[in-house]
Amino acid sequence: MGQKTFDRKHKEDKPVLAICYDFDKTLSPNDMQAQGYIQSVGYDIKDFWDESNGLAEQNDMDQNLAWMFTMKKKAEGQVLFTRDELVKYGSKVRLFPGVEDWFKRIREYGQKHGVIVEHYIISSGLKEMIEGTCVADEFEKIYASSFYYDEHNVAIWPAQVINYTNKTQFLFRIEKGVLDINDQGVNEYFSPEKIRVPFRNIVYIGDSDTDIPCMKLVNKSGGHSIGVYNAETKDKAKVYKMMREDRIKYYVPADYSEGSEIDVLLKNIIDKTEKNEVLEETYYKCEKEAIDADKKSNAEDREKINLIIALEGSRSFATTHEVIKDLSAYNEWSEDDKETLFSIAINNSQVFSILGDRDVKEFYQKLLSKSKINSENAKKVQKGLNSCQ
Repeated sequence: MGQKTFDRKHKEDKPVLAICYDFDKTLSPNDMQAQGYIQSVGYDIKDFWDESNGLAEQNDMDQNLAWMFTMKKKAEGQVLFTRDELVKYGSKVRLFPGVEDWFKRIREYGQKHGVIVEHYIISSGLKEMIEGTCVADEFEKIYASSFYYDEHNVAIWPAQVINYTNKTQFLFRIEKGVLDINDQGVNEYFSPEKIRVPFRNIVYIGDSDTDIPCMKLVNKSGGHSIGVYNAETKDKAKVYKMMREDRIKYYVPADYSEGSEIDVLLKNIIDKTEKNEVLEETYYKCEKEAIDADKKSNAEDREKINLIIALEGSRSFATTHEVIKDLSAYNEWSEDDKETLFSIAINNSQVFSILGDRDVKEFYQKLLSKSKINSENAKKVQKGLNSCQ
């Protein structure tokens, strides 16, 4: 069997800003399962979660696997447990104010400022429900827990389980443009200038402890972690805690309307990205030029250049004597290097003051004897040497 070829995203000619969202209580006011599904199987919301979490505790079970099992079990004899039905439940999920036009609005702002804005979901919630929301098409990729379905489209087994600890892997996929969850290329090395979305251009938006690993990774890697809280309850306890523990850089109410705090904040991040990436490109250009220059020269040439730079920067007689000793080991110098050394002798007072010292004098006399240069600096060096006799 041949190896599958995966589609990957590659570095663009413009900077990419990836905004990654949790879903429940970040884009929606409540857990998605509690907005229709739990009620449809005749359960009280608290009782459903108590039973699910109890199942996890009693069996050393992942909490996400526990609620997925509980969902399937409670559906038996009550409701159809198919992909289509789960998508329908998703269509009833409420969203915070402004969410519906947020994604397009932020993309368009980025476009005006030369920044490609992409939106991603990284959620422990259910992918099928998120796909049923009116904003599902706004995301480049939805990473969330999901089911495997049989030939009748009935959910029979977990296909993907995303919890707070494994969420971070998707940030690395986004960073490298390796989005398919089965693409092992995420483990390959990418040089910094080839990274599609460096962490400094990743934004993570979440609301609770389950988001902390992603928030911490983004925050410590130079990106932007944002905590959100419900604007109606104004309960900031969780974001205060995340701020104290250095998990987030900012916190704002979960109101995504135009002109809201998060709207202004994201636009400022886009503005910063636009300017910062110009500097980064300049840095990579300079670095590449320096590397290319090194490739064209041999080790001896590079060492000579380093010694010339050291002599130019010398601020003590001891350092000058040490560098002159190393320079004297070389007999061949280009005319340009000689002119640079003559210029240093005239313009660096630490060198000029000790032209008469034996080692310095011998080095420059030898340099003059083999030089075709008749520049003003060469003449001044000769004059300085003559005055030392």
